[in-house]
Amino acid sequence: MQIRGIREELLEMLLAMGKSQHPCEFLAILKEEEGVVSDLELVPGTISRLESASFSPFMLPLDTHVAGSAHSHPNGVLSPSSADLRFFSSIGRYHLIIGSPYDRRSWKCFTADGTPWAMEVIA
Repeated sequence: MQIRGIREELLEMLLAMGKSQHPCEFLAILKEEEGVVSDLELVPGTISRLESASFSPFMLPLDTHVAGSAHSHPNGVLSPSSADLRFFSSIGRYHLIIGSPYDRRSWKCFTADGTPWAMEVIA
């Protein structure tokens, strides 16, 4: 399914998560409902480090509503690294990068191949 937007309250939560985990990265799985990213799941056993965050794929939820992922770049760079692109292709189709300073301008969405994707914020 094509994703058209993200719920405003979920975006606010992701920005707050980035800020609270700084200077480490965070990683979450995004879930959609009717083309809108509306919820997240934190994967048990996720490891957050200064340069990366990771989890075991065996701990992923079995769910057909997984849209992709969200993770932070504490350095503020809002573009996917080569490691991000490898990860993106393993889960879902849409991936958010949340960056410092974690305000409403500090995020971008990408498709699994790293192409920027315009995502509407839905109140």
